[in-house]
Amino acid sequence: MRSYIETLENRYLASYAMKNSLSKGRVYKEKEHPYRSIYQRDRDRIIHSAAFRRLEYKTQVFVNHEGDYYRTRLTHTLEVSQIARTIAISLRLNSDLVEAISLAHDLGHTPFGHSGEEALNELMKHHGGFNHNLQGLRTVDFLEERYPDFPGLNLSWEVREGIVKHSTQYDRSAQVEEFHPEKMPILETQVVDIGDEIAYNNHDLDDGMTSGLLEEEGLKKLEIWKIAISKIGPGYNRLSAQMRKYQIIRTLINMQVTDLIIETEKKIKKARIKKFTDACETNEKQVSFSNQMERLRSPLQDFLTHNLYHHYRVVRMSNKAKRFITELFQVYLSKPEQLPFQASRYIKTKEDIRRVICDYIAGMTDRYALDEYKKLFDPYEKV
Repeated sequence: MRSYIETLENRYLASYAMKNSLSKGRVYKEKEHPYRSIYQRDRDRIIHSAAFRRLEYKTQVFVNHEGDYYRTRLTHTLEVSQIARTIAISLRLNSDLVEAISLAHDLGHTPFGHSGEEALNELMKHHGGFNHNLQGLRTVDFLEERYPDFPGLNLSWEVREGIVKHSTQYDRSAQVEEFHPEKMPILETQVVDIGDEIAYNNHDLDDGMTSGLLEEEGLKKLEIWKIAISKIGPGYNRLSAQMRKYQIIRTLINMQVTDLIIETEKKIKKARIKKFTDACETNEKQVSFSNQMERLRSPLQDFLTHNLYHHYRVVRMSNKAKRFITELFQVYLSKPEQLPFQASRYIKTKEDIRRVICDYIAGMTDRYALDEYKKLFDPYEKV
């Protein structure tokens, strides 16, 4: 029963964990479920949403038609959830809340990865701009339609805060007054942020090696790579290239997760954090790596930036995607009557048009965007 789940939380979770009984609740009052907690229910609503399913065909780094092996936004999300839950359980934080935030953190992403977001932000720069965290909140608060009594999914305040305040090297927290932008996010959100970084750094590394864009010889010059090899042991060089890759990636993830847990426990103790609100009042995130691990990770991130994200093939894919997004946006804007009913019905005033088009494109998968492009620009394609 839900009451028993809450009893277990009070007994086993850390005093600074965010507990269901302390939740600020939902925008629209609902009767709580008899045997699922608030955050378990949020998690299930996210999993059953259309936006979550569409992540299957949204780009992580390599666009969908490049091959079936590469991560998509959905598989990346599942990997973030797995890593973040492991960290949360070890720190005695609320793993149900961490799972819900993890599964929701990329719901606002566009097709074609960050290049799609950059294109929409440029197209909307005089009309509110585009931020995928804000789009994620808009998705769960408004665009998802599953319940007769309220718009959106009516998620808890804490999961919605986790979506808005999600921040990494590539993601910036959105400024929304409701969620006190001047304060740090709760520890569970901080865990998702760092789990996201660990996931994309290591799994982009995996995909980059699979694609042939990254070579092991270059990686062997990095200190963190050398340490990982030493942990695998003397049998490393006898493994096949594929097995070496798998073993090095899992070792890198384990090294970072272990360091993170140890360092975070130290910081929480040093900052004398006793309640979940204490973490929000600090001047820095408490969930973080040691200085030594940050020093080791930095060259790896630089290596990925210069050799993968700036590789000419990835840049070509990104620029091509921006052209698709831009031309789709402009053709809809020139004649909004081309929008399907499920999108156009939101247009009430002239000012609504751009945001409706933005919502429509942001919700597309890679392949749907490509299909739309062909229908609108290929004279021989059926519309």
